[in-house]
Amino acid sequence: MLKRLVAIGLIFCGAGLAWIILGATLAQRTIDSDSSQQAQLSSQWGSSQTQSAPRIFSDNGPKIVDIPVAIDRSRINVALNLTQRRKGLLWYNLYDVTFAAQYVVRNTTHTPHLYVKVSLPASDGSYANLIYKIGDRQIDNATALDGLVHFDLAPGAQTMIQINYRSRGMESWMYRFKDDVESVRDFNLTMTTNFKAIDFPPKTLLPTSEVADGSGWRLQWSYATLVTGNRIGMTVPYPLQPGPLAQRITFWAPVSLLFYIFVMLLITTLRGIDLHPMNYFFLACAFFAFHLLLAYLVDRMPLMAAFVICSVVSMFLTISYLRLVVGLRFAAFEAGIVQLIYLVLFSYALFNEGWSGLTITTGAIITLFVAMQLTGRIRWDERFAPAQIVVP
Repeated sequence: MLKRLVAIGLIFCGAGLAWIILGATLAQRTIDSDSSQQAQLSSQWGSSQTQSAPRIFSDNGPKIVDIPVAIDRSRINVALNLTQRRKGLLWYNLYDVTFAAQYVVRNTTHTPHLYVKVSLPASDGSYANLIYKIGDRQIDNATALDGLVHFDLAPGAQTMIQINYRSRGMESWMYRFKDDVESVRDFNLTMTTNFKAIDFPPKTLLPTSEVADGSGWRLQWSYATLVTGNRIGMTVPYPLQPGPLAQRITFWAPVSLLFYIFVMLLITTLRGIDLHPMNYFFLACAFFAFHLLLAYLVDRMPLMAAFVICSVVSMFLTISYLRLVVGLRFAAFEAGIVQLIYLVLFSYALFNEGWSGLTITTGAIITLFVAMQLTGRIRWDERFAPAQIVVP
């Protein structure tokens, strides 16, 4: 019995090494796929965008100096339309953004000569239907963007700066007041989305109002006065990523096989069924077939369809094999149910990363309880006693 357990232990270690190699291969494939796809999609959709508020400068004699000129009122509308696209082992969050802003600027200095700097989110981005106005003056020179534009405004007077455009980006959209702490007054930003799953990046302000709007949300950030160093932003949570999920299932596979072997040893001991270590070797191979097939199906078809196919294939291998070794009833009932629990359901528990640890722990405790109850009356000294050789 002891030699048999040692042999099964060696089979388990060999399978664990195979899963480590497979998991590392999956991780490298995911990294290689991401680097190539990121470059391709960035060239088509641009990168994550951060739109900054205009900065107003005053002309103090011969120099342009950064004397604060107040933005008395900000009215901003942002529409984010999400397009999720799958490339190989990963999903990517792409979006169209429509930005429309009106800023009321009051000249609080003693000079009528002011300059404004409007920075677009990315220098390599594309901006359709661009409108850039100071009062009634249309700024048509593209080189003026991200540079200083001169305009005259009498001290104490006010004017409006208008910025409108349509663009595309990836992953997240942000609005920045300034690089450091900024004082804002009469500010309102309204954001509409065509998606329900919203999230806010770290160091960003939460909306003051959230209203469900069809398939998405209507969010508002409205402040009479505000002093903050934070931003306003939106991050779109990703759907379940096929590559990272397949990695997680693969790296957890040795734990799954350990539970399976443990329960199968208990069942065969209680039932008096003799399974040779070579039988356990083929059962481990059937387990490995699940993860090997999953690794090369997840980038070819929907994730759940790949998972179901791999589960059916692995269970068919096990049941059809044990039918020949022990019999159809044991193969389809005891062994089939055990594999369904400790391979299929165990792997499915890893779909939700936040609950997977608790789910697996609960399953392990239940398994331990059942095993202790079923084996409480077994005399292990007798089970592990050397076989007696009878000489005729």
